Formats: sequence, C-alpha cells, structure tokens
Amino acid sequence: MSETTKATTVNGVRAIELYYRVIREIASGSTAFYQSQTRLNTPGLGTLMPENYRDVAEVTNQCVTLFDLEFLHALESVQKFQDRELRFDWLSVYASAKYLSDPKAERNILTYCQKYSVPTNRICFALSEKILEETDGVVATTIKHLRNRGFHFMVTDFGNDACPIMRLSSFECDYVMLSPEVTGFLGKDDRSDAAVKSLIDFVSDLGAEPIADGVFNSMQAEKLFGFECRYCAGSLAGKYIAERYVRRRGDEEEEPEPSETQEQTNNQ
Repeated sequence: MSETTKATTVNGVRAIELYYRVIREIASGSTAFYQSQTRLNTPGLGTLMPENYRDVAEVTNQCVTLFDLEFLHALESVQKFQDRELRFDWLSVYASAKYLSDPKAERNILTYCQKYSVPTNRICFALSEKILEETDGVVATTIKHLRNRGFHFMVTDFGNDACPIMRLSSFECDYVMLSPEVTGFLGKDDRSDAAVKSLIDFVSDLGAEPIADGVFNSMQAEKLFGFECRYCAGSLAGKYIAERYVRRRGDEEEEPEPSETQEQTNNQ
C-alpha cells in the first residue's frame, strides 16, 4: 500500500477515492483521456459526490487540503495506468480557484510531479466553469505559468445556463468541456444544432479543443464530429468507475458492468 493511501485511509477505507471515466476520440472510438471524479467517504454521511461538497469546500480552506490529496492520488493513478499499459494522453484532476491563487501553487505542483516522476503533460487540471468569475487575474496567470510547464487545463460544464461564456477569453485553456445542457440541444431542430455548432466554433476560435459531455448515442456523436468537435464523454463513452477496475484486456480497456462493479464493491 502506498504512503499516500495509508495517510488517507481510516479503518481500511479511503477518505477520498478517485473514479475515472473515458473521454473518447469520436472518429476512432479510442481512449483519448481519463477524467477523474472525487468521492468523499465519511463516517456519518456515507459517500459524498462532488455536488454535495464542492461548494462548501470552495469557501473554506478544505478545498486546499482536498487538492493535495486528490493530486497525489491522481499521480499514483498515472503510474498505475502506465504500468497496465493503458493508452491515454492525460488524466484530469480537479483544481480549485483558491488553490491556484496561492503563490506557492506552481512550486508545490511541480514538486509533487518530480517526487512521483510523472511528466507534466500527463496531467490536466479540471476547472469548474465558476473559475470564469475570477477577475483579479491571479488564477489566469498561474494557469499560464503551469501551461508553460507542460500541464493541460480544461474548463468543465461550459455553456450551462449560469455560465459567463464571454469570460472564457480571459483564460488560456487547452480543453473546454461543454455542459450536457449543450449536448441536449442536438437534434431538436436546425436552430438548436446551429447554436451548438456556434458554441463549438467559439471555443475552437479561442484556441481550445471542445469536448462534448452528456453524449449518449451515436447520432449525437456523428453530429458533433460534423461540427468539428473531436472528443466526447458521457454514457456512450463510458461511466465513472473506481481506479482499481480500469484495466486493459487485449487492445482495448474494458470496464465492468455497473452491476458487477457494485457487487465487487459490496463484497470488499
């Protein structure tokens, strides 16, 4: 058991656990990236999903402590995925605005990567769309410095009803994950399709790669590819599963069915 696992385990259960889902290349269907999702295991409240704790953590220093733990687990996962010969460009981990505004953030992140011997280009920091509300320029500068070091950045849930879309121009990001709300407009009518294409063009014109989230059928994937969106996530690409189940069989990764995953989890 690793040092990180021991330090974040209570009574044999990890205090935090990262789950991963595949972001696929639409043209080939192959794995391009892995997106992480952190779940908190608590003594009294059970397992908490990000929507249950992120907002509270963001207004306290808890988000800083969480990032340290999440990042270390992500670095360990990169090592494990490489050992399993999984093919992927990068693995994402959530990064809060509060952490990125810390003057020591860049140095700490680089130190962690050096300690675990993980190349910087193997990590993509996932940013909430709320980061676009940051206006003092500190976070944007940190992002720029870390991108110069080789790290990737991805704004998530972009284009939802509350997202300040135009603020994206103030942040240099490599990838922008479109909200499932955006994908949901596909196929409704010509005007809806045109609106989705316009948002994809907007992201591309700013120098970022769009990734469509919430894709659940091939019709949506085909339309997105026709709109020059190369990547997709959602039930069509694969659900979130625990790191220990991300395996490769033959030439492609195979994920257990939800029922199998749940059965294995319950037996542990």
